[in-house]
Amino acid sequence: MNQHGGFVLVAACSALLAGGERAAAAPEVGQYGPFHSTSPDSGTCGNFWANDTFDRFFRVNTSPNPDGTYTVTEQFRKGTFVTTAGPSPGACDTDPGGTVDAGVTGSMEGSFLIVVTGGAYDPAASCDEQTCGTTAGFVATVFGPGARYDVPTFLLHYSAARNGEWKNASEDRGGNHGDITGAP
Repeated sequence: MNQHGGFVLVAACSALLAGGERAAAAPEVGQYGPFHSTSPDSGTCGNFWANDTFDRFFRVNTSPNPDGTYTVTEQFRKGTFVTTAGPSPGACDTDPGGTVDAGVTGSMEGSFLIVVTGGAYDPAASCDEQTCGTTAGFVATVFGPGARYDVPTFLLHYSAARNGEWKNASEDRGGNHGDITGAP
């Protein structure tokens, strides 16, 4: 267990393989979380369609990629949401003109693949819900205030029983699908 309350996993093999070659060591990974978080959720029309509550976890490859970037996986677990009235999450994509009333509730979970540039991993960074309770806060705390990030891959799944299911995803994860509509 490391000072962040998570485990640092190191997979290394020092045994010789057949043919006298050594096995390559797997990259070191830093684990952070859970950080209890809340966030408004935007739909395809750009409006906030729900307020989400979830536990946030981060998994960091602590060595830079060959191009100098770092890879981070952010997971959203044990999530719930409550809708606000207006266009549904898929109203400008999968369900043109869809609407949702305030008060529809459901569960949510998902993940982001984050690429960090312009920073360096700090294994001594101190994370808590205040400093690492958002994606931007985590990147600034763990990689430095000059670090920037992009989220090229994401998949978030929302389920609201009779009000439907919504998959908000990047194209490489199948794109958006479904919708959450109607009254509670």
